[in-house]
Amino acid sequence: MLYWLTELSDGGDLFNLFRYITFRAGGAFLTALIFGFIFGRPLIDVLRKRQGKGQPIRDDGPEGHFVKAGTPTMGGLLIVGALLTSTLLWARLDNPFVWMVLFVTMGYAAIGFADDYAKVAKQNTAGVSGKIRLLLGFLIAGLAAGWAAWHHPAELTGELAFPVFKNALLDLGIFFVPFAMIVIVGAANAVNLTDGLDGLAIMPVMIAAGTLGIIAYAVGRTDFTEYLDVHYVPGTGEILIFCAGLIGGGLGFLWYNAPPAAVFMGDTGSLALGGALGAIAVATKHEIVLAIVGGLFVVEALSVIIQVFYFKRTGKRVFLMAPIHHHYEKKGWAEPQIVIRFWIISLILALIGLATLKLR
Repeated sequence: MLYWLTELSDGGDLFNLFRYITFRAGGAFLTALIFGFIFGRPLIDVLRKRQGKGQPIRDDGPEGHFVKAGTPTMGGLLIVGALLTSTLLWARLDNPFVWMVLFVTMGYAAIGFADDYAKVAKQNTAGVSGKIRLLLGFLIAGLAAGWAAWHHPAELTGELAFPVFKNALLDLGIFFVPFAMIVIVGAANAVNLTDGLDGLAIMPVMIAAGTLGIIAYAVGRTDFTEYLDVHYVPGTGEILIFCAGLIGGGLGFLWYNAPPAAVFMGDTGSLALGGALGAIAVATKHEIVLAIVGGLFVVEALSVIIQVFYFKRTGKRVFLMAPIHHHYEKKGWAEPQIVIRFWIISLILALIGLATLKLR
């Protein structure tokens, strides 16, 4: 919204700064961060008062989690609120990709909020039916995928781009939309599965968002795309502002989510943030790179799939408990040890993802 202040500029004054995406990204980061610090404690107090017993703890979960009983959930409202405010304030509101990513984020936040509310109200871990969650998730993802495909350049519409092999494009045609739906839904649920320890999900999400934000900025500039030899998608540069707001809001949330957590992100946050990462990857034509940058989320999701599949076939378990972070808890690793090591893995994967921009 503040971009329109450039109409007051004569080209050499303060208002001219609002033309620059990097300046507005910095503004979005600070706005979201301050939002988190200002509203974090009041929100936690309200959630604790309204929820009473807080998020229900699984009976079959790690023993160390029972001490977390009574911790309020739905802390994702803080991230989503900071992200929405900063994006609307600093991004160009005539950009279709900004609205596409916001639509996915808010849509998945609504699904997560309904699920969290059902869990707290019923005081069990069932929540909203998984089938309903998936149906609504695919509906939102389908609308977003179609919107992205409509606004992609003609030469990239329906195409799947590959990292490293820059000239290789796979024409998915009408199957691009279903593919993009799977990317968005898969990312949302993978982050949701990762959110099982204090601070575990939010830092990898911020790292992935920062990486995808850099990619979005590069993909949206012709000079960068020529130098890096990647496909140009006009308009994606504004997504950097969204990513900066996500990082600022994420840091504000982490202040209260650091062990021992004063609030949990809940499905409100994990589904929203995961869906946002998937939507950004679809918008920038970097769906495969998302699998690298978000490799930690992929591993977490795969550990659940492998565990369920193997148990149904053999009656035995591959992991002591899934998702895989619980496996290491069962092996005796301390929670902070798991969290920090997973953060390190996420950072390494993000650097690998960025390296694909120049590799050929």
